[in-house]
Parts: sequence; C-alpha cells; structure tokens
Amino acid sequence: MLLAIDVGNTHTVLGLFDGDELVEHWRVSTEAHRTADEIAVVLRGLLGQHAGPGWAVDGIALCSTVPSVLHEMREMTGRYYPDVPAVIVEPGVRTGVPVLTDNPKEVGTDRVLNALAAVTLVGGPCIVVDFGTATTFDAISAKGEYLGGAIAPGIEISVEALGRRGAQLRRVELARPRSVVGRNTVEALQAGILYGFAGQVDGVVDRMSAVLSDDPDDVTVIATGGLAPLVIEEAATIDRYEPWLTLVGLRLVFERNRT
Repeated sequence: MLLAIDVGNTHTVLGLFDGDELVEHWRVSTEAHRTADEIAVVLRGLLGQHAGPGWAVDGIALCSTVPSVLHEMREMTGRYYPDVPAVIVEPGVRTGVPVLTDNPKEVGTDRVLNALAAVTLVGGPCIVVDFGTATTFDAISAKGEYLGGAIAPGIEISVEALGRRGAQLRRVELARPRSVVGRNTVEALQAGILYGFAGQVDGVVDRMSAVLSDDPDDVTVIATGGLAPLVIEEAATIDRYEPWLTLVGLRLVFERNRT
C-alpha cells in the first residue's frame, strides 16, 4: 500500500492506494507546531482504525506547502518508517512536468502534482482550479508543460476577512441561499460568496483558455480542493471534479522515482 500525504496550509489530506485505486482517505487539520512523534500518533491512529487486514504501508509519497511541517514529516518517516521507501516531492525530484515559469522553485509542489495528474487523466491543454486556503488556477499546455497560473484569496479567507472588517457582518455557513437576491444579511452574504466566486472562476478560466488554445472548448477544466463542491455547480466552465487530484499526482511521482 502506498500512503500519499498532501500537507496544505489548512488541511492535510492523506490517501491509501492499492495500486492505482484509492481505497481510503482522511482529512485532518494542519498544525504547524505538531512534532514528528505527534504526527506519527495521528497517522497510526488513522491507519489502525480504518485500514483493513493486509494494509501494510510499503511506500510513502509526501508533499508540503508548510516548511515547518515538512521538516517534522521528514523526521517522522525516518524514525517510524525507516524501511519504507519514501519520496518527498521537492526541487530535484523528477515529476515529468516541465515548469516554464520565471522561477520554477517558487511554484508549490502541490500545483506541479496537480498538473501531472490532470495531464495524465485528461491530457492537455487543461486548467486546474484548486479551492483551498487560496483559490489557484494552473495552466497546462497541450504538451503537458506547466505554464503558470493565478492566485486569488480563498473562500474561507474572504469570509473571515469580511466578518472581521464589517461592523454589522458576521461569519455565516458556507451554503447555497434561496436566491441570488438575499432577503436577509445571512442570505446576502451567502449569495455574494457563492455566486461571486463562481463568477470569478468563470472569468479567470475564460481568459486562461483563450491563452491556451485558439479554440477554448479544447481546454479541459478540472476542479479540486475541499471547498470545490460549494462552487462547481454554479461555475459554467468546470468540466469535471477530481477531489483527490494531488494524491493521484503523488502516486504518479512515487512510481516515477521508485523505478
């Protein structure tokens, strides 16, 4: 079994692969001050409760956008899984994705992994929209090259900022309102969040698609990330939803580097 770990700014997503099949997955909070020993306790608790007979971990693939957590994850794998092959995705690790930005080292490893998984699943050109702490848009060429992208404030960040800065506003449940015309403050906030972000997605994707291809219909748009289900039904440009796209990318990079 391959254990794939995607450490994000807000959540850490873990998946267990049996070959190409994702057989189990978990989502936990990312704690920047959690030690290697604490991470091991959480990990073994999850595996012990949910893993079935014969689900021994024989490979680990890991990426992190949080440097302090990456350090502890490295310590954890070395101490608790010393005999298990581990691939930590960082500069120098073979991904098979040419990164054509001004400074490739600036690109988050999760975005490169998403590009790899997207090209493998649907081919290029394509766009990946990742709804996480930030909402990121990644453009991949017909040749599978990572060209760059756009970064916008994430949904939860925007909601929190609005609640803090608006004297008569408060944080609301991220849910679909009865109508785009809110009849009360809660519904008005929900309408602005849902339809505002859907409009943002369509606007950015339309412009990116025009750059990627003479025929924008040739560009496949994939949504991923924990908050994607809130928006994708209202965004006209999303073609498919792949909730575990980064985990798939981790599996592909592990296979590439193990061989």
